[in-house]
Amino acid sequence: MIDLLWLIPVLPLLGFAVNGLIGARLPRSVVSAVACGSVALAFALSVACFLDLAALPEHHRVHAITVAEWIGPMNLGWSFLLDPLSSVMILIVTGVGLLIHIYSIGYMWDDDGYWRYFAYLNLFMAMMLTLVLGASLPLLFVGWEGVGLCSYLLIGYWYTKIDCADAGRKAFIVNRIGDASFILGMLLAWTTFGGTFDIAEILARAPERAAASPGTMTAIALLLFGGACGKSAQIPLFIWLPDAMAGPTPVSALIHAATMVTAGVYMVCRMAPLYVLAPGALEVVGVIGATTALAAAAIAMAQDDIKKVLAYSTISQLGYMFMAAGAGAFGAAIFHLTTHAFFKALLFLGSGAVIHALGGEQDMRAMGGLKARLPRTFWFFAAGWVAIAGVPLTSGFFSKDEILHRAWLQNPGLWLAGIVGALMTATYMTRLMGLTFWGRSRVPADKAHHIHEAPTSMAVALGVLAVLSLAGGFMGLPASWLGHPGLFEHWLAPVFEGPELVMTTGRVGPEGILMILSSLAAIGGIFLGLHLWVRRPDLPGRIAARMATLYRFVKGKLFVDELYELIALRPFYAACRAFARFDERAVDGTVNAVGMGMETSGHVLKLFHSGFVRSYALFYLVGAAAVVWYLVG
Repeated sequence: MIDLLWLIPVLPLLGFAVNGLIGARLPRSVVSAVACGSVALAFALSVACFLDLAALPEHHRVHAITVAEWIGPMNLGWSFLLDPLSSVMILIVTGVGLLIHIYSIGYMWDDDGYWRYFAYLNLFMAMMLTLVLGASLPLLFVGWEGVGLCSYLLIGYWYTKIDCADAGRKAFIVNRIGDASFILGMLLAWTTFGGTFDIAEILARAPERAAASPGTMTAIALLLFGGACGKSAQIPLFIWLPDAMAGPTPVSALIHAATMVTAGVYMVCRMAPLYVLAPGALEVVGVIGATTALAAAAIAMAQDDIKKVLAYSTISQLGYMFMAAGAGAFGAAIFHLTTHAFFKALLFLGSGAVIHALGGEQDMRAMGGLKARLPRTFWFFAAGWVAIAGVPLTSGFFSKDEILHRAWLQNPGLWLAGIVGALMTATYMTRLMGLTFWGRSRVPADKAHHIHEAPTSMAVALGVLAVLSLAGGFMGLPASWLGHPGLFEHWLAPVFEGPELVMTTGRVGPEGILMILSSLAAIGGIFLGLHLWVRRPDLPGRIAARMATLYRFVKGKLFVDELYELIALRPFYAACRAFARFDERAVDGTVNAVGMGMETSGHVLKLFHSGFVRSYALFYLVGAAAVVWYLVG
């Protein structure tokens, strides 16, 4: 089955083609079957390829397949690569993506563009699978740009709504800035590594090139990371992701959990040996990740839109992943990417169930007391809440603990940022739970009668994700518990063993104490959230009034959008207006002056061609008189 690897991205691409071309004429049940069936087949094939790979000897788990020649002069083929890292990614993308497809059946059933929605969703899956399986940087970039296109199409899916259309454009433009950096890094890699784009060849040649030109290696790593900052919404290019909530909620879940934003983390981890050889760039990755984790967590504390809280939560958790990569813990970054896919998909789909029940309401100030009316949704959501908070033995606990442990070994400053971020995460997620499910009901009367549990298709997806969120972390049990590497660490060892040993050799950390501290941060954040937003709901308002300036700063999302408008958009608009004036007065003025000159000369010349003999005689007489006067004078 491993030789059919190329079919994994092709299957959802076929689903896109069918629904995109004739979906408008098909019954919705057939559209659903095509869309979900293509992804289900891709998932089944991914599992089969994973099992085939697992059957190989540990250090021979690499399988490359070239489908066709692509760019002949560059000796570049359309090639896919399956190894332990890409095998994990295809399982996440197809598995979580399938659950989101199933959930979407119930959520989008009444939408007029049902076929178009599923066509875009299938294309999104095909592009992400191309990205993670691409054996070369250009093929990875095809998927990279493909998910950017699909995010634009799906964020702006309801394009007749100006907010959705604007959000789609914003996502597209901000990502193009990061993509420009990625292209420069890719081209610099081509010239540096002897005219090759093949990822395996680049990583094999990296040690030799790093010794000869360490500055160039750092430049390549930073330029590629610039692209990752765009895709994975890190400072300074994180502003598009919160606005992306304008699209349908299942789209938000797909972007945040299984596709798009995980692309940057995957790319950095795929290029891990290169980053290890550029320690300056790796330090930048860690600092940017830690800063983003803290800044996004702070913003999430003050948001009232349930999806905006989860959006900033995603930015913060992605910061955790980059912080892990910056500490050399690439395996821990991928482990957290995996568990995050489970609980973030669950939280977004759970929020979708709440929004669906309230007829489109997203403001948590208009919720409250929903536990009694939506008990099934509450328990599903609670599973995601304890997982993202890092409550002991949940999936988030194991992956976050691994990151904090490795951060302590490499840079205690990163560990401190991580532990503060863990406390804030538990606090703002408890705030979300309190405002949504506990306390008195604040649901408007016109929406209270509409409250109902999610249909079966939505509940099935939520149930599976809840189990994964609670139990998924056991595949990554720490080595200190087992006496040997856990399943996840052992599986990724052939990919990351070398780079990680280089980063942490000779360092020993008190893992047990660090685990206790991370558990206390999670539990402490939960109790703080319960005290502030459940037991004493009047207290947050009083605190906000006393710290009005800080509260406005955080609630205003640190005014980053306003800053960009001041330093980038306004000068750009002013330049556009100046150019418009120049175009109108100088360019148009010159063209109009030429036309007026020709018109005036025509009016003058036509006086000499009137067709009247007496006029010609007069002109002749005047001319003759002028000649005589000249000669006599």
